[in-house]
Amino acid sequence: MTETNIETLIRSLVTPLLKHPESLTITGDDSGKYHEYIIDARKDDVGRLIGRQGHVAAALRTVVEGARSRRSNSKKVRLLINDHRH
Repeated sequence: MTETNIETLIRSLVTPLLKHPESLTITGDDSGKYHEYIIDARKDDVGRLIGRQGHVAAALRTVVEGARSRRSNSKKVRLLINDHRH
C-alpha cells in the first residue's frame, strides 16, 4: 500500500521527534466523516508526540489540516495519536 501525501507529511514531521522511528506506523481511514490518520508509536515515544500540555500534537494537527486540499468536496483531516492507555 502506498502512502498518501498527507501520510508522507505526517511521517516527515513526526520521525525526528521519536527515539525509535522504526516503530512508527500511520494508518489512514477515509470511511467516515473525516480523513482520519492514526499515529502509532512506542509507548515511550508517545509523550514526545503529544508534548507538554499537548502543544506538539496541536501543532501537528494545525500543519496537517492546513496541508489538506481545499476543494469544496474535500473532507477535513483528523489526526489521532494512539496513547496506549486503553
